[in-house]
Amino acid sequence: MSTMLVTGGTGTLGRLVTERLRADGHEVRVLSRHTQPYAVDLREGTGLDAAVTGVDVIVHCASSPTGGDDRAARNLIAAAEKAGVPHLVYISIVGIDRVPMGYYKTKLAVERLIEESGLGWTVLRATQFHDLVLRIMEASAKLPVMLLPGGVSDQPIEVGEVADRLAQLAAAPPAGRVEDMGGPEVRTFPDLARAYLRASGKRRRVLPVRLAGRTYRAARDGGLLAPDQAVGKRTFEEYLAVRSGAARR
Repeated sequence: MSTMLVTGGTGTLGRLVTERLRADGHEVRVLSRHTQPYAVDLREGTGLDAAVTGVDVIVHCASSPTGGDDRAARNLIAAAEKAGVPHLVYISIVGIDRVPMGYYKTKLAVERLIEESGLGWTVLRATQFHDLVLRIMEASAKLPVMLLPGGVSDQPIEVGEVADRLAQLAAAPPAGRVEDMGGPEVRTFPDLARAYLRASGKRRRVLPVRLAGRTYRAARDGGLLAPDQAVGKRTFEEYLAVRSGAARR
């Protein structure tokens, strides 16, 4: 079995990837800013060389919407090249080349850094996780009226299914850009909101709002979607039901 390093290994996705890899018998090092013995801030890079020494595969799940992903990737790639790591697996997002958000532009830049690194690499893009959609709904439901982008659809996917796929890719040879992963259903945000309200027992008016700008226009045109790769199994309603059942236990 292999020695693998999971960056962001205590996060929503990285924690599950770590569990899958260990269950498959791999030795896994968890890298995060606060977890010993591999407590590393990738944006600074201090201690990174020791973390990657002797590693066969790096699964790069660490990411921050507040910035610095490109700097972190440069540090990680440099350390991986120095240590001779043969395979770097990166999780990315569907639509980063179509929806002009700052965070997405940075994710696309990281993909290019990895592709041009000279390392063996695999990049998987997935649609938004159920968890993110839920956070959007919970924030919107704090008001008497849920204001949501009109005409915009999403295709949420179960994070555990993405973790399964990343673990498979990590155990396989470098594959380049693999097929995207999309959730099982394309749903409008108001439709997802009504599913959330039914599951939570809340009563709110749902109001679709038309927005301005290139980002909204790209999202409205389907930039966040991968309908031809609707390989996910768990629907948003099923996710909410499982989460509600876990909360009651």
